[in-house]
Parts: sequence; structure tokens; C-alpha cells
Amino acid sequence: MIRPPVTTPDSEVAPEAPGKAAKDTNTRRGRPSKARSAGAGVARESILDAAEDLFSKHGFYGVTIREVAREAGVDTALVHYYFGAKRALFDAVFLRRAEIWNSERVDAINRYAQEAGPGGMTFEGLFEAFLRPPFAWSLKGGPGWKHYSALVAQTNANPAFGGEIMTRYFDPAARRLIELIKEIVPDAPEVDLYWAYHNLSGALTLTLGETGRLDRLSGGLCRSGDLESACDYMVRFAAAGFRAVCGTRPDSPPA
Repeated sequence: MIRPPVTTPDSEVAPEAPGKAAKDTNTRRGRPSKARSAGAGVARESILDAAEDLFSKHGFYGVTIREVAREAGVDTALVHYYFGAKRALFDAVFLRRAEIWNSERVDAINRYAQEAGPGGMTFEGLFEAFLRPPFAWSLKGGPGWKHYSALVAQTNANPAFGGEIMTRYFDPAARRLIELIKEIVPDAPEVDLYWAYHNLSGALTLTLGETGRLDRLSGGLCRSGDLESACDYMVRFAAAGFRAVCGTRPDSPPA
């Protein structure tokens, strides 16, 4: 059974034996060794992985700290030691991958805007840059990213706290996208921009959730797990939608 690490204040550390300091000059009293710190990091990641898996399948209210600990193979006290209450654990799970998604998306659209230059951006090019990173991570990042995509889809539709969480972790990237969209359609009313983005956000998270609904609806013609095709379709769908909603001239240049 793994117990949470206990740190001892420097004032309570026993005096070192004569000559020990000369032999062990790199050791600081009251701090864990590198090996112990590495083990703690592994345990923390295991807890996050287990919580991510369980939350993505059963939701926030359907998971207990005890279940997370059992799934991670650690003592319940260790989960509380690292994360405190369940909500703090949920937030830590959400933040871990949100930082990667958002930094890559913002970097991609900024890079595209710079390469396209003033007046050169298109909806297709902008949405390709913005949408590709989350699809790529879900496609190639392993089971953890699949769980995270399902968790985001679930949270985005949660009326209790989904709006607050999505605002906290995803709004900065969304606002940067909208700033660049305004350069393509400078005369578009802001209300149109936000409604159009709202529809894109819902479509994105639902698609990344890979619920299998599309497979059954299409009789197997389409597969919700075909994320390469899903991203291609979404770029085209979003570009056409924003043109229709925001009143873009019909002769906008293609990507």
C-alpha cells in the first residue's frame, strides 16, 4: 500500500553525522531524493490517467475517489494528498491536456495568419489550422487522448458546470480564433460570430467523442472513428457555415 510522502521541517531534521556533509554535498535536508520524487511523479500521473478514464466513461458524479485509487493501484489517501477533493482532481485531469490542445491550436492559427498575410486568410485555411491538432492527438495520441476527447464532449454538454470549465480552459484559444475570423469578415455582427462558433464547438466535441451514432445512422457508410475524414468534413462544414451566417461574399478565395 502506497502512503503519501511525508516531509519533515528542516528544524526537525536530526543533525548530520560528522563528515557526512563532505560525502553528500548534493543532498538537502528535508527534501525528498530524486528517486523518491520520480516515484511520486509516476504515482501522480497514474492517478490522473485512472481518473481520466473513469470520468470519461461515467461522468463526474458517477466516479468516487475510492474508485480512482483502486483503478490507479494506490491508496485513497494518496489521491487526497495530491489533489484534495474530487473537483480538484477533475480540474487537474482537464487542465493536463487542455494546455497541449490550446497551445498547439493557437500556434497553428497564428502561424497560418502570418504566412497568409493581410487579406490572404480563408475560412478553410484558418479552420484547418485550428481543428487539425485535436483530431491528430485523438487519432495518434493513444488511449489517454481518446478518454480526454470523450471527457471534453461530455463536459461541453454538462449544464451544471460544463460552461464554467470550458470557459476557463478553452475560451482563450476560441477568442484568438474569433479575432482572426474578424479579419476575414470585418463587417460581420459579433452576435453572428459567436453563434457560428457555438455551433462549431458543439460539432467538434461531439465528433471527437466518437459515440458511434454516425455509424448506426449511416448503416456503416460512415465511421465515427475515421477522424481523418471527420476533420476534412468539419473544415468544409465550418467554412460554409461561417460564410452563410456571417454574410461573407460568395467569391471568397478557396484555401
